[in-house]
Amino acid sequence: MTLKKRLTMILAIALCAGGIYGVGRLGIAVRPAEAEDVEEDSLFGHRETLYLWYTDEALTDYLNSVAVSYSEYQEETRVIPVYTSGREYLETINQASLHTDEVPDLYIVSNDSLEKAYLSGLASEIELSEGTQSLPDLFPETAVDAVTYHDKLIGYPFYFETSCFLYNKSYLNDWARAQLEAEADAAMGEEAQAQLEDGQDPEEDTSPEEGETEGAAAAVSDEAVEAKVAETLPKTIDDIRSFADVYDAPEQVEAVFKWDVSDIFYNYFFVGDSIDVGGKCGDQADSIRIYNEDAIKCMRVYQDLNQFFSIDTKEISYDGILQDFMDGKIVYSVVTSDALSTIEGARSEGNFAYEYGISMLPDVSEEIGSASLSVTQCVVVNGYSPRKAMANDFAVYLATQATDTLFTRTGKLPVYDAGDTYDDPNKKAFLDEYMCSVPMPKLVETSNFWVELEITFARIWGGENANNDLKALSEKIMSQVVGGEYEEEYIDLPEEVVEEYEDEESGEGGEE
Repeated sequence: MTLKKRLTMILAIALCAGGIYGVGRLGIAVRPAEAEDVEEDSLFGHRETLYLWYTDEALTDYLNSVAVSYSEYQEETRVIPVYTSGREYLETINQASLHTDEVPDLYIVSNDSLEKAYLSGLASEIELSEGTQSLPDLFPETAVDAVTYHDKLIGYPFYFETSCFLYNKSYLNDWARAQLEAEADAAMGEEAQAQLEDGQDPEEDTSPEEGETEGAAAAVSDEAVEAKVAETLPKTIDDIRSFADVYDAPEQVEAVFKWDVSDIFYNYFFVGDSIDVGGKCGDQADSIRIYNEDAIKCMRVYQDLNQFFSIDTKEISYDGILQDFMDGKIVYSVVTSDALSTIEGARSEGNFAYEYGISMLPDVSEEIGSASLSVTQCVVVNGYSPRKAMANDFAVYLATQATDTLFTRTGKLPVYDAGDTYDDPNKKAFLDEYMCSVPMPKLVETSNFWVELEITFARIWGGENANNDLKALSEKIMSQVVGGEYEEEYIDLPEEVVEEYEDEESGEGGEE
């Protein structure tokens, strides 16, 4: 599935009924209510109406519930969520703003659309009411960067998507226990041999007392296994390869490491720490660095994995890989947060018999880091809204006070943690990865970069020259930015670097 399709796809997530409870960190009390009560009640007299637009149907019940809760907190205001197609979304908002009485006062949009929205007058700088904490105090730096455009904050971070490392914990537990038992047995053997060499009887005074368990297995605790698994989790791509070389996989395992190499969202972490498109906030046209030595090295590592793990891009899909993981055919993969709901749903139906874990993605090497791509969905106040102050107040409420049940009801991970969402270590791993991720850039001039980068990854995976392809990609994107032809100076990698990767590619290894 391509990035474009993945970002526009409506996820089929079963939403739970019920209200939102609790007291938020900003001191706003929230009470449950029914969606039909959104309609204006004559007991409250006239209410100002805010229109909230959104494109993901999975949010419908949740947003209706939040609208009800807000209307009880702020009795003079009612909020009407309006679902609309994501196709030409901003243009539709623009037309409604100019030609209808029901102007969209605020809307939910991904952070990469913020430049276009702001330049079109559809996004206004946020206005926090007195007593409300600043955005940097409320949200991670990644989220603040995602909603910043030319030093202006033009949105409220709501929920996010990024990729993480998925592993079969049951397999790793079994492997770790076997390794520890083998190590214990070897240590006992060495001790017995030493006793023989010293003229002692190794059987003397070594029999277990009554109630003790014989053998080395008795010395392997669950805590030791857990520590061994944590030690085994790959810190670099080389760690994955090394594990694949020594892992005695169960019969049903078809691949140690398999991911959707056809989608840039799951590939981006290879180059995320080595290229720059738009600077820290993704809004600087003079901060683009695609073709460089580290990026070439990263793509060679990526290409080498095709020879090691032999993944056919024509035969895979993200959904298929996730199903293979749940069937016990894969040990490691790269997934987005939807995997959490999918796996737990399969478990509840008796279709997933393993333990699993989520961790941050490994670095490319000990010298070169990795960084995943992230998309932040934002609540934006329309520049054409005649009720900006009210819209800002509700936006803060939606992005902070109403997020404690966001994941349980929609499967979406909130940027702001208002409850116990991140007590779960698997969800916390996604938040940790998000905090180190690269927000999608906002630059209109580079809007096709993701399609072109995906094509470049596909070519390099298929065996094309990484150096030449990255150079061509950079020249194409830079030509769009500067408005004319652009030529990169060819990077001639040091001979020892070239030899290093050639040696890896000629080496043996991989999976049967």
